[in-house]
Amino acid sequence: MTDFSAEQVVWTQALKEAFGESVELQDEKGNTTVYDVAAEFEVNGQGYAILVQPDRQHEEYEVLRIVTAQDGSLELATIDDDDEWENVSELYDELTFPEEDED
Repeated sequence: MTDFSAEQVVWTQALKEAFGESVELQDEKGNTTVYDVAAEFEVNGQGYAILVQPDRQHEEYEVLRIVTAQDGSLELATIDDDDEWENVSELYDELTFPEEDED
C-alpha cells in the first residue's frame, strides 16, 4: 500500500450526520464505550474516522474505516492491515499537527 498525502484528503461529515457528535462502540466482550468523532475523511474513496474517548482527549485515538452496509447505513470497521492503519494514523497526525516550514 502506498502512503497517503494530505492533498488526497477529502473531509466528510457523513458519520456525524448519521450518528451525531458521538458514537458507541461495543467490544468483543459486549462492553460499550462512547467515543467522540474527532475527524472523518476520505482518501482514495475510502472513508476513515478518528475517534477519541471524551475523558481522554490527549491520549491515543481510534482509527476506523467507515463502510457502507448493504442497506446503505454506515458502519465502523477495524483496520486489519497494519500498514493501512499506520498510513491513516500518520496522515491524521500530519493534518492535525502540521510541521512548521523551515526556510
